[in-house]
Amino acid sequence: MSPRVRRAVVLVTAALIVFLGVGQPASAHGFTSTAYVHVTGGERGQIRTRLELEYDLLVVSAADAEGDDPLFQAGTAAFEDGDADEQAAALDAHRKAAVGYVTKRFSVMSKGAPCKPAQAGDFTMGWQEGVPYTVLTLDWDCSRGDSHEVRSELFPGTEGYVRDTKTIVTYELEGVSGSAALDAAHPSFSISQSWFERFWEFFRLGAEHLLTGIDHILFLLALIVGSRRLREIVLAATSFTLAHSVTFMLAALGVVDVPGRVVEPVIALSIAVVAGWYLWRIWRRGDHATDLVAAGRGHFSLDRAGWVRLGVVFCFGLVHGLGFAGALGIDAAWSWTLLWSLLVFNVGIEAVQLGIIAVVFPLLVLVRRRAPRAGLWVSGVICAGVSVMGLLWCVQRLLES
Repeated sequence: MSPRVRRAVVLVTAALIVFLGVGQPASAHGFTSTAYVHVTGGERGQIRTRLELEYDLLVVSAADAEGDDPLFQAGTAAFEDGDADEQAAALDAHRKAAVGYVTKRFSVMSKGAPCKPAQAGDFTMGWQEGVPYTVLTLDWDCSRGDSHEVRSELFPGTEGYVRDTKTIVTYELEGVSGSAALDAAHPSFSISQSWFERFWEFFRLGAEHLLTGIDHILFLLALIVGSRRLREIVLAATSFTLAHSVTFMLAALGVVDVPGRVVEPVIALSIAVVAGWYLWRIWRRGDHATDLVAAGRGHFSLDRAGWVRLGVVFCFGLVHGLGFAGALGIDAAWSWTLLWSLLVFNVGIEAVQLGIIAVVFPLLVLVRRRAPRAGLWVSGVICAGVSVMGLLWCVQRLLES
């Protein structure tokens, strides 16, 4: 088969991969919301919850669920004006609908019985994730006993406004402090849960995020396919891990705040660049491209191109870290309790990343050593498809921003 025919096969196969992948969402993190809740104890069995909720989402959800069209009109007008006082006043004027919506979907239980909520003070406004958030403080009468449980089903996907909502809970109650992440699959937790249960919640959340984030998986796949030796992929993966851990934690500390409309297109571009890097090397060498595979059996050393690749991977890893933080809506001031949970979230990401490398890379090495030319074209086809999909997503995300 001539080089021209082989290149045509690569392009056709890449086009097929793109065709099959265009049904995937352009953004792995879009159309979600994050609610923040802080739970503290009071006297005589009182529990106080401070909820921070996305303002416009609360307005449309509460107006729709409670049948309060005046809330929708006043709330959306205040949102468009961007006046925080006007926004808070709109909710205060329609507090029955707004508070009613929240208390039907968020609750505190004591020994299996629901605690009675009451609003403490007026609505106030703040900012999270670059958009206005409203603050609602509720006092719960839990005088029946302890063994408290928190449940959140705020802004479910069935309402049609967001795909999913995560509720990040931090608490200082019953002599213990900690944090939990609630979502549709895991809507409740007990304050008295064990440290292992708290660890597992955020570990699971991190693992699920990488497994369901096709853009991050494709980036990792491009790194694996573009590596000739185990040490090369280990270096690349380590560079990526260090970089995204840095920005993930800086975002958690509130030091870095980059809008998603900037982060998401760059993540897509990173997929195209890393995959295209290896594809370009194959294309440039033509019939001698199998040297790339054969070289993997000899002595390992990084040439200048290898160091440049590591630098590129590190830089893009910094951006992916902001994407991971964005998955939890993290760009606010931190607490030690929440920071520990975020570290566990990051461990969940790394566990899945290592698992993918452990499965994919040995299979790729086996194909390359048994049939070097076939291994080369398998790598080329994968990289071509991944690169084109990355470019497509980048354009889509730019158009959506």
